[in-house]
Amino acid sequence: MLRIAGVLAVVALGLSAARTKVNKHKPWIETSYHGVITENTDIVLLDPPLVALDKDAPIPYAGEICAFTIHGLEAPFEAVVLNGTSGEGQLRARSLVDCELQKEYTFIIQAHDCGSGPGGTEGKKSHKAVVHIQVNDVNEFAPVFREPQYHAAVTEGKIYDSILQVEATDQDCSPQYSQICNYQITTTDTPFAIDRNGNIRNTEKLSYDRQQQYEIQVTAWDCGQKRALHSVPVHIDVKPVCKPGWQGWNKRVDYEPGTGSKQLFPKMHLETCGGPLSSVRTTVELQTSHIGKGCDRETYSEKSLQKLCGASSGSTDLLPAPSAATNWTASLVTDSGRDSDLIFRFDGRQAAKIPDWVVPQNLTDQFTIATWMKHGPSPGLRAEKETLLCNSDKTEMNRHHYSLYVHNCRLVFLLRRDFTLVDTFRPAEFHWKLEQICDKEWHYYVINVEFPVVTLYVDGVTYDPYLVTDDWPIHPSQIDVQLTVGACWQGGEVTKPRFTQYFRGSLSGLTIRPGKIESQKVISCLQACKEGLDINSLESLDKNIKFHFNPAQSILVMEGEDLENMNTAVRKVSYINSRQFPTPGIRRLHISTTVQCFGEDTCITIPDIDAVVMVLQPSEPRITITGVERVSWPATDFRAPEGISLFQDLHIISTVTRADPTPHHAARRPGVLEEIIHNLDYCDILVLGEELRPDQESLQLQRSALLGKHLDATNSTSGMSVYGVDSMSNYEQVIRQVRYYNWQPGQVTERRFRLTCSELNGRYTSNEFNLEVSVLHSSETGEHVSHMVAPPQYMQVVHHPSMLHDLYPSHSSGVPSAATVVIVMCIAALVVVVVLGIYRIHLTHQQEVKLNETAKEGDESWDNSALTITVNPMEVGGLGTDGRDKKVKRIWKGGDK
Repeated sequence: MLRIAGVLAVVALGLSAARTKVNKHKPWIETSYHGVITENTDIVLLDPPLVALDKDAPIPYAGEICAFTIHGLEAPFEAVVLNGTSGEGQLRARSLVDCELQKEYTFIIQAHDCGSGPGGTEGKKSHKAVVHIQVNDVNEFAPVFREPQYHAAVTEGKIYDSILQVEATDQDCSPQYSQICNYQITTTDTPFAIDRNGNIRNTEKLSYDRQQQYEIQVTAWDCGQKRALHSVPVHIDVKPVCKPGWQGWNKRVDYEPGTGSKQLFPKMHLETCGGPLSSVRTTVELQTSHIGKGCDRETYSEKSLQKLCGASSGSTDLLPAPSAATNWTASLVTDSGRDSDLIFRFDGRQAAKIPDWVVPQNLTDQFTIATWMKHGPSPGLRAEKETLLCNSDKTEMNRHHYSLYVHNCRLVFLLRRDFTLVDTFRPAEFHWKLEQICDKEWHYYVINVEFPVVTLYVDGVTYDPYLVTDDWPIHPSQIDVQLTVGACWQGGEVTKPRFTQYFRGSLSGLTIRPGKIESQKVISCLQACKEGLDINSLESLDKNIKFHFNPAQSILVMEGEDLENMNTAVRKVSYINSRQFPTPGIRRLHISTTVQCFGEDTCITIPDIDAVVMVLQPSEPRITITGVERVSWPATDFRAPEGISLFQDLHIISTVTRADPTPHHAARRPGVLEEIIHNLDYCDILVLGEELRPDQESLQLQRSALLGKHLDATNSTSGMSVYGVDSMSNYEQVIRQVRYYNWQPGQVTERRFRLTCSELNGRYTSNEFNLEVSVLHSSETGEHVSHMVAPPQYMQVVHHPSMLHDLYPSHSSGVPSAATVVIVMCIAALVVVVVLGIYRIHLTHQQEVKLNETAKEGDESWDNSALTITVNPMEVGGLGTDGRDKKVKRIWKGGDK
């Protein structure tokens, strides 16, 4: 009211003054204004309102307000007069204002009256007033996270107050819209929570084994409740609690046969959790006790192995495979299920008497006894002697001349010499106490006797006896002795002779070699494993790394001071199996480690680890024998000095089917046959049907055929066996020289033989190749020849289809004249037709008689000293569609080539 009254007073004064003078007063406005404008609008709300007064009112022009001016060209505002009489004005934005560009403006404003007349002359300005304008914000921006994604790592088993903090920003200018008021995890079922400041924590203990990484999505809201357009991913890795131990190894390593040495732990390293170390010692053990005789060894026969290793000849195998000739082992229990190893198991009830003709004679001051043995602790509180080998009196007395036995996990060798040699005390018992004797594992024992020195080798390592007992020599007698295996023979001083001191365990390859001891080199070869641990690139191993293998290379010990060098060394540890056809299956690995710190014995415990090497199934070879299957010979050749050659066209090959394609051989396809080279260890020629009659027939092989080869042969009425580890080509050469003799061929029309060959003691066997030998009888023997087209001068040979390409080429040897034969036959036929002129049947009979007479004359005219084989290539027939064998007619004049 007071203000209105003042305005009226001014107006009254102005009216009175106007009468005296026009436009005497300046316009009046407030000294300051505060305005507010919302961004993206143009009207400014001022407090107080923009009103200009002039004391010259109501005088026209002089008391009216014509304009407002703003000083400050950068200010994007303008003031307009709404009512010149009342002086009301309005402040507007010349263009849209943006709070994010400028939040406040300050400038000067003045009011102008209209002056003294319509032209606005002599107009007056008010004083300058200050205008302060604030730009109000609009929530036009959404929150945006500072990072495109977030990463963090936590250790399992801990609860964190804050794992990490996410942060979002808002480009709005006001605190209300630019501040982030809330964060939220949008991923469901996660063990995490987030607060309004963006701190993420876990709500439960995390487990590395259960889940090793989490990914969650997080969003944000500003205080105007505007949500972020895009959530941000947060990756949280769970790390295991630092546990000292080996890391980066695989529990299974596959080994492909024939690939040489393969690294077992190419990425393994030892985690020590940052502790300072002074030394690391690691032991890698390859456990192969379940494979054969303790590891993958060659499974050839004992005699074959001795030849391969260069052992001296003359050894006697006391535990050979049961057969007609070696029947004393037939009653023993064998266990040949492990890759064809010939193993005899003794359970305390089995024993065998060695025939007298097998027993090695004249054991001098030098001899060797060798055997494989697996033995455990003896049952019962009072252990009895367990005899492996015993030579005792056969009757009347029970003296032990020499024996090898186990007693209380001690190996004892008894050797009592004849009293006639010397009448003094001499060493008689030699004792060894070793862990190996009762550890239930296979070991190779060799006793070398150079009397009075007796040395024991166990797996190639020498041991001297810890106890030697002297005794009187044994009194001479005429009592026969009995050599036994598995127990000792008690033949005298008892009501009934019997075995005693039975052995409990397993034996294999028990041999005696009289007159000579075996060298350590040969002993090592006989017991050598074909598989073991190895070190790749031994030359690149750090010189400060110490390593040691046991003799079998099944245990490797490595020691070093530098952790990184030790890690590098362990990565070079490899497995190798040098057998061409290794035993498939698992080989267990055990790795143990001890760590020493400075000033302490043991500061970190490293857990042992177990893994396996899986030896994959090798490609099994298919051994194929091919050659002539049916052959006919003149009867005279069977009793000739050279006999007949049974297998002169023999071929032995071995193939494998490659199941997997090899990338670097583009031509090789899956399933294609590939010929391979490997050894054989025996070939048996078996007589089918009735056995050979020694007084009439035999199989023979010249000893010269075996010279320069690792082969031997045995012969009997049931056949012949060629044995020894040697190449297929050497076996071919020898078997081709096997000859059959029959001094009375007239009593035989045919003989059948079967040939089979083996690799690895029967692990792989060939096909059964059957050969049928027929005798061609001439009229000289009184036999009737029913095949006219094949008189005695000819031999029918039938080839297997696969062997047709192996036929010999033609020769130009002398052949009986075909024209002569035809002429004789024609004359005989003409004589019969002209003279007799009787029935056709009678004519045919007469023709056969004449043919026989002609054959007799031709047979008498042959010279048997120059027999040769000639193949007529024109008489080789084709293979018919019915698949029958092709037939080749061979012309004979003499022996074989």
